[in-house]
Amino acid sequence: MSQVAKRYADALFLLAGEKQIVADVNADLEELVKVIETTPELLSLLDSPKFSIERKKQIVAEIFANANEFVINTLVLLIEKKRVNEIKALAQEFKVLAAEAQGSADAKVYSTRELTDAEKDEISTAFGKLVGKGKLNITNVIEPSLLGGVRVQIGNYIFDNTVANKLEGLKRTLVG
Repeated sequence: MSQVAKRYADALFLLAGEKQIVADVNADLEELVKVIETTPELLSLLDSPKFSIERKKQIVAEIFANANEFVINTLVLLIEKKRVNEIKALAQEFKVLAAEAQGSADAKVYSTRELTDAEKDEISTAFGKLVGKGKLNITNVIEPSLLGGVRVQIGNYIFDNTVANKLEGLKRTLVG
């Protein structure tokens, strides 16, 4: 994570916290990242020296007219400081700060099939306690090569209870 993105995210988070709009800002940042990922030309345009900073501000104001003013102002600041390429990292860092403030964390759960809501809730409760969080925001990743079971990744923590992992452990034990 870049230190620049972290500083901008910290500042935006403090401001959003004061105004009690953390969830709104987080949602707008996620939407901004989706727009950038689906239209990479936009990032190129905002980073291009061919357009004046004023023109770039106009473009941002037109495209993100419905976004929160703090998100727009942050994007304009990144344009002015020639750091618009930090927006994805800033959004990711903001998401982490927002999750921590809400007592939750993001988790990726790898399984051989789509998990039901009840299974996701069960995993959220069980693994949330292990990492000291009340709730996990689960993203389910389908991976048939696991053969069965689940692998849960929360930040740097990985809990692997898959058949493939158990077979690998057995193989190491037998082969030595």
